[in-house]
Amino acid sequence: MKLPNDPVMLLSAVNTGLRDNYKSLDEFCAAAGLVKSEIESKLELIGYKYDEKVNQFV
Repeated sequence: MKLPNDPVMLLSAVNTGLRDNYKSLDEFCAAAGLVKSEIESKLELIGYKYDEKVNQFV
């Protein structure tokens, strides 16, 4: 899966995927062939962290 490089667009794409198709960030990353820590690092740059309870970056 190709995700946007822009952190704000990445946030939107990941949160939409999590909301619509996946029960966890681990599941999303496994299905898309992505490295979880890379997504978390990029989104931390704009102040977002993954919240397991709501299954979204907030």
